[in-house]
Amino acid sequence: MSQRDSESRTLKTVSRLIKIIEVLARSGSIGVTTLARRLDLSKSTVHAYLKTLEENGFVVKGGEKYQLAHELMLLGESIRSQHILYQAGRGEIEELATETGQYAHLTIEENGKGINLYQARGETVAGYEYQSAKLHQPDHLHLTAAGKAILAFLPRDQVEVILNRHGLQRHTVNTITEREALFEELKTIRECGHAFNDEEEIDGFRAVGAPIRRPDGELLGALSVSGPTSVLAGDRFYEELPKAVTRTANEIEVSINMSNKYSTSSHRPGDR
Repeated sequence: MSQRDSESRTLKTVSRLIKIIEVLARSGSIGVTTLARRLDLSKSTVHAYLKTLEENGFVVKGGEKYQLAHELMLLGESIRSQHILYQAGRGEIEELATETGQYAHLTIEENGKGINLYQARGETVAGYEYQSAKLHQPDHLHLTAAGKAILAFLPRDQVEVILNRHGLQRHTVNTITEREALFEELKTIRECGHAFNDEEEIDGFRAVGAPIRRPDGELLGALSVSGPTSVLAGDRFYEELPKAVTRTANEIEVSINMSNKYSTSSHRPGDR
């Protein structure tokens, strides 16, 4: 077997493992036969992959079904806890949720989609399955307030790549599905410093977002506050919340900047 054939086979094996993990994540627990049918693979092949994952602690078996091990949750939490935006922004997001009484989110861009790094819930808001689901799946950036705040401060060619890859899916009648219309809104967001989601992701819900950047302009992510249209209306939606989210974004930026300066001063050239 040539080196190229060997590399191709190895990549195919890794790709299959990833697909199995993705199906297990969506399904909760699943049997070998059902999993093999979904992936169009033989039962013996799928069983071999599952046994490998089980031996390495990534999968557990209960009866005749397999599911992802909770050890993966620890790995995910370790990744999140190392992110500078999570370290600097978690407390601020909690305070923003308390202040507004609504849901507040801390979001980053990864592979062209929005990943909810942290979510806090205000005391006066009801629990929504929609909000719980946001923690377990990436968002399209063009239809959320935080997502549009992120897109507005990315280079245009990077935004074009994201749109080419993920498109502009329509979720409601208010979703922006025309590319030039989106770029016009992104221009407005850059000028005013905040973004709106006016029932563009889900009917009956609104949100306001703001970008979070380093002093040199590097984009780190965004934050947002969301709630029902009956609550986020009038001046509260168009005046109060934009001030609250931009203030909180600035506070997180200052915290990150101070942390970086302290780290730099504590590790001067020649220190060991």
